[in-house]
Amino acid sequence: MDLNTFVTNFGLLADTPNGIPKLREMILQLAVMGKLVPQNPKDKPASVLLEKIDADIVKLIAEGKIKKSNPLIPIDQDEVPYELPKGWEWRRLMELGLINPRNEADDNIDAAFIPMPLISDKYGALPNFEVRPWKDIRKGFTHFAEGDVALAKITPCFQNGKSAVFERLPNGIGAGTTELHVFRPLGNTLIPKYVWLYLKSPRFLSEGETKMTGTAGQKRVPKIYFEGNPFPLPPLIEQKRIVSKVDELLALCDELEERQKKRDEVRVSVNAACLHEMTSPEVKISKKGWTRTRNHFDLLYDTPDNVAALRQSILQLAVMGKLVPQNPKDEPAYVLLEKIAAEKEKLIEEGKIKKPKLLPTIEPDEVPYELPEGWGWVRLGQIGNNVDAAIVDGPFGSSVNVITDYIEKGVPVIRMINLKPYSVLKEDLKFIRPEKFKQLRRHNVLPDDVLLGKVGSIGLCAVYPDNFPEAMLATTGLCRFRVGQIFSADYLCHLLNSLRPYLNEIASEAVQPFLSMKTINNIVIGLPPSAEQKRIVKKVDKLMALFDELESKLQESHSAGEKLMEAVVRKVGSVLVY
Repeated sequence: MDLNTFVTNFGLLADTPNGIPKLREMILQLAVMGKLVPQNPKDKPASVLLEKIDADIVKLIAEGKIKKSNPLIPIDQDEVPYELPKGWEWRRLMELGLINPRNEADDNIDAAFIPMPLISDKYGALPNFEVRPWKDIRKGFTHFAEGDVALAKITPCFQNGKSAVFERLPNGIGAGTTELHVFRPLGNTLIPKYVWLYLKSPRFLSEGETKMTGTAGQKRVPKIYFEGNPFPLPPLIEQKRIVSKVDELLALCDELEERQKKRDEVRVSVNAACLHEMTSPEVKISKKGWTRTRNHFDLLYDTPDNVAALRQSILQLAVMGKLVPQNPKDEPAYVLLEKIAAEKEKLIEEGKIKKPKLLPTIEPDEVPYELPEGWGWVRLGQIGNNVDAAIVDGPFGSSVNVITDYIEKGVPVIRMINLKPYSVLKEDLKFIRPEKFKQLRRHNVLPDDVLLGKVGSIGLCAVYPDNFPEAMLATTGLCRFRVGQIFSADYLCHLLNSLRPYLNEIASEAVQPFLSMKTINNIVIGLPPSAEQKRIVKKVDKLMALFDELESKLQESHSAGEKLMEAVVRKVGSVLVY
């Protein structure tokens, strides 16, 4: 890949997963490798700069402004991470300027004071400052001056790339956080922004992280790494070209990032509008939403987040009677309710079940929308089978002693950790003594029971599988519905999953959100005819399988995009030519 191809495909690379952050890293790394702009054989080589720097150092020593340092160990070939272009030189920062210099100034002048929070982690962002008298900050703080380059040395500021070039300082000087290493270029030999982009390059940061010393949370990059790491020095005129190109490309990254953000916001907004229309009680609006969604499906559903929203809308349409057509031959819901009620009265009279508490009559203002012909409104507490404890939560925590009642093998105990959307996990199962289970059997769980999370992870719902043994609810954090006479277990599971946003909305707040059994029993739901429940379940299951496939393909696309970017990073980092 040559430079022109890289630039031409810039937008394409930006659209890969995590593409823009990777592009920023590539730009900075390529810049300090001499691979971002072409070299000009007419440029004065970096060796000319070194002669000037050496002369400046000799002069400063003669004037007593700096001390003569011990001879430096030459850079060994093993220290060099890559080959430099012709005209460049490897040097250490300590050879090219002053490290952590001090300022000499009148106590009464104003100066800049810069604590760490005022230093950005973004390349090109100048630090903000407070104006303070120099006498108040000259002691106990790190000094810096106009044109100095600073690097945050403490974790996590170093890893985040906090660094800066100091400009527009009051009277040209300042002081601030002690967690900085500072470099001051000598003469007109180094462009401060070139040093800055070097300090933000991925290789410098990743290698520096391995050199950090100290305890966790207080690790620091040592001075020896900052001043002694091999520094790629280009000709002065090329430094200017590099800085200009980096500024241009990073500005383009910012622009592309902003476009992506706005595009995603529009996509989310349009998707929300379409789904809102689809689930509207008004037929005309609902049809309009379906049409817009169908016509723009590829654009709207190219991210897993939007597919998740579509899943929720499909569930909402299902429980509103808008997903499958009604059949006038289906036995209406009210007929089924009458039959079940008559059977319940008989069982109560025979003493086979207890008389349940009466639930409030459904008032007109509780009805959220109009149901199709043949459906009916019921409360959730009415849908259990004609058995005692058809709808029940787990026992109070004091009913079970986890030390004495839990054993290695016994009756399985279903905890919140075992409940996931549409699935019950066998992993991390606990077991209880059979004799304790007999005492608490009203809290048992059988195949085809529907489980619902009511504390913490509210609204998680699944059908207990046919091939699982009889178990017990662990605590009041779970409740169980034993249905089948009125409600299909699978349909109820879809319905409860459709209610998840609403359940979280009505949950009471304490240490963590919770739903009382009274609240659950009083929830108003639409009851379809039994035959229609089966058609709805079949349709929803088919659509959810398609959404699973879509999400899998989106994930594959995401992974392919990441691999593309990784390949490009390797390619341009090793063989980019002009």
